[in-house]
Amino acid sequence: MNSTPDHYSEQAEFLKAHPEIDLIELLIADGNGVLRGKRITRDKLASVYKDGILLPGSIFCLDTSGANVEGAGLVWANGDADRVCHVVPGTLKPAPWHRKGLAQVLLTMHEEDGSPFFADPRHVLKGIIDRFTKMGLKPVTAVELEFYLIDKDRTMAGYPQPPVSPISGLRHAQPAVYGIDELYDFDDFLDEVAATAKAQGIPADTMVAEYAPGQYEVNLHHVDDPLLACDQAVLLKRLIKHVAQRHGMEATFMAKPYTQESGNGTHIHVSLLDQDGKNIFQGKGTDDEERLSDEIKWAMGGLCESMAESMALVAPNANSYRRFQLGSYAPHTPCWGINNRTVALRIPAGHPAATRIEHRLAGADASPHLVMSAVLAGMLHGLENKIDPGPRITGNAYEEKEATLPNIWPDAIDAFEKAEILPKYMGKEFCNVFTICRKTERERFNSHISTVEFDWYLRSV
Repeated sequence: MNSTPDHYSEQAEFLKAHPEIDLIELLIADGNGVLRGKRITRDKLASVYKDGILLPGSIFCLDTSGANVEGAGLVWANGDADRVCHVVPGTLKPAPWHRKGLAQVLLTMHEEDGSPFFADPRHVLKGIIDRFTKMGLKPVTAVELEFYLIDKDRTMAGYPQPPVSPISGLRHAQPAVYGIDELYDFDDFLDEVAATAKAQGIPADTMVAEYAPGQYEVNLHHVDDPLLACDQAVLLKRLIKHVAQRHGMEATFMAKPYTQESGNGTHIHVSLLDQDGKNIFQGKGTDDEERLSDEIKWAMGGLCESMAESMALVAPNANSYRRFQLGSYAPHTPCWGINNRTVALRIPAGHPAATRIEHRLAGADASPHLVMSAVLAGMLHGLENKIDPGPRITGNAYEEKEATLPNIWPDAIDAFEKAEILPKYMGKEFCNVFTICRKTERERFNSHISTVEFDWYLRSV
């Protein structure tokens, strides 16, 4: 799978335009959405574009901490074999936050014969997109990410805390939903995020102060390529973390860093265009459900039916499940509504031509590629089988609907292992590796004794 001439010329043109670049980071997103890879000098970039670079397939059987999961069959069972990684065209960009001349480029993994490596989440998502293409449909997607800015210094008890404002010298302690003053306090950070995103071609849209102190949401523009949308989300998370470090802070996408504050979510917006560019989710009317087509209802029906199976993908680790509390804006049951933030599947208000599904289940700690895969797979399932989503919720879903989704980690892993819908779209091999990785991480997590256990039990029992 050598590069095409146009693809190959990308690196030569980039290096000519950026003589200050000495190092390039080759990045590949693992099954946890964590970027891994290696650095090369600029003189090696042409050969990477031409022939690719070898990396072990075991990158895709790591737990969140980066430890190998030997039982997944990609480590010693095949001698920790290498596969060929090729450049994702259009992702070679400068990394201006670094003190040296640094650039970065995304990779995706292939077998030696050029076929996709089954465990790479990019290929899982690409396979699902291809099924939409065969139906004459194009998903248009956008990703919203929530994160916290936190102080580099922890509290006396070792917990995270909001950063001190460089303007006021005060530490935010109160919620400030859509607060403008909270944006002023960290103007320099936000300005650099916007400038760096522009330099990297990442279409970051609005950034708002969210519900809790130090929490922000950043929105990406909608694009008609879900792979691109997820690549941009992964790179935006990296960008925000590095820019925060430059400003003496940290940024975290951990699902629930504070016990009493809201969690960090990933919201996915999706509409579907037909071959004429028409949004097939738009109905014939303008009021309430008249604005919704049968297709959008079928898509939501599929999402509702596959939602329990998808929990391990959208909430992949132990902390993910701290976020699912009643009244926390994290959904607890498969349901849908119009202009309603208590439901799992929201139809946002707006012009009928922009009718879309907002999937509100995932945490910001999840792999964007796998969240998008779960969303699109559920929609395909609904469209192919014309599944009814049931009546919409018009009030508070937390009061109207019983919590039915797996809300603890073991149950979610068990639901994914027994899944009947998602393996049809994501591949049985991938699902098996993902299940083993999650099970192993859970076992490792459970083997550690927490400080809460010492506080509660060391002296009292």
